[in-house]
Amino acid sequence: MEGGGGGNWTVFGGNSMVEVNDDTACFGFLEMKEGRYGHGGEVPAVVIGFTGIHFSWYSDPSPSCVCTTTPYNPVTGPCTRDVATTFTLSAYGTNGANPLFPATFMAAGSCAPDHLFASLPADSWGVAGMSRLPQSLPAQVASTFKLPKEFALCFPRTGGTGAAIFGGGPFQLMASPGSVDLAPALRQNNQIPLLKNRLNGGYYFRVTGISVNTEPVKTLPAGALDLDAKTGTGGVMFSTATPYTTLRSDIYRALFHAFDAATGGIPRAPAVKPFEMCYQASALGVTRLGYAVANIDLHLDNGWTWLIPGGGSLVQVDDNTVCFAFVEMTATPVVPGSPAVLFGGFQLEDHLLLFDLDKETFSFSGPLAGMRNGCHNFNFTMGSA
Repeated sequence: MEGGGGGNWTVFGGNSMVEVNDDTACFGFLEMKEGRYGHGGEVPAVVIGFTGIHFSWYSDPSPSCVCTTTPYNPVTGPCTRDVATTFTLSAYGTNGANPLFPATFMAAGSCAPDHLFASLPADSWGVAGMSRLPQSLPAQVASTFKLPKEFALCFPRTGGTGAAIFGGGPFQLMASPGSVDLAPALRQNNQIPLLKNRLNGGYYFRVTGISVNTEPVKTLPAGALDLDAKTGTGGVMFSTATPYTTLRSDIYRALFHAFDAATGGIPRAPAVKPFEMCYQASALGVTRLGYAVANIDLHLDNGWTWLIPGGGSLVQVDDNTVCFAFVEMTATPVVPGSPAVLFGGFQLEDHLLLFDLDKETFSFSGPLAGMRNGCHNFNFTMGSA
């Protein structure tokens, strides 16, 4: 390419071709489609992207230069093109029980059109990226305040307010009497390795097997839960944007039939979409951990088990009906890079999760209801002790 001053910018093979997988390289240029570039509706003839400038010398950008982003609604799926920007975020420093000081900082993000906010909660004004990538909110908070690259999430089941805590805790929940700090147990006991998927910054973890009522699900195909490191396909991934844990058909069917057999004596009710198997609520007993049904155990690395009791396996859909709270993935050919299991929000409720981005591990509390507690019991306005 010839510059205005007579100089040339040579695009060599390393920048003109892009490797899309181990076997394929593609011409690294795209035809411009209708979209938003520049200011005031101006549309340039050429937009040089990252592939064209890797390992090249170039001048500092002018004040009018903008970066194009792709904001995305993780609930409904649509995305669009917009411009990168910075904005101010405010929060409070805390010792886990008391507010200590206001904290305000500039965060990098993206503008987004109004239609992209469809289906988000009424009081929300955006989506925070919590991935393992460098521009995620946890990474920005850790860099700005020189904090450990740790964050904790706790989603309430009762409709109360949960918590997102950056920097590592402590994590104090109100209890009777006094309060309880969960941070020491999380750090010392169940450090579960996170798996890396080269295609995205998602949080994957290894599940080696599933049991229902302490019996292994024997119809689960061998390797069905594995993440293919080469293709990025398969594996189990946390997904707070997925309402209920969603499983690839072969995994769902095995779990469905095992749970169906273990609850065979409970009267059924007509199915309510998106669920396939429902029960008469009046026929179910209730314990501290939810409905009195067979437990589901996910067997993890390091010998740990993620317990899913009745409070996580069944959801009440109306006064008379509760349903098996798992969903089968659409029966289409497996898309490269798609997970085998999306571990959804309902099964995460009232669990405290701690992610350590430096150690590449996560920890979990187990059902807080077992401690007669819940994520709604975080209270950062208790005042000085």
